[in-house]
Amino acid sequence: MNWKVLEHVPVLLYILAAKSLILCLAFAGVKIYQRRRLEAKLHRLEAEKKTQSAKKEN
Repeated sequence: MNWKVLEHVPVLLYILAAKSLILCLAFAGVKIYQRRRLEAKLHRLEAEKKTQSAKKEN
């Protein structure tokens, strides 16, 4: 067995942990972006409904 490979195991684990953390943060960022975009769309729709109902009352 090549024992020199075992010297690099901690470095490889740190790289794997860093990659996992970056991926988790990226997915969380995408979810936050999607939620904000959806909320903005809902606010726009509510504003349109209010303006249409105000026009119908007049």
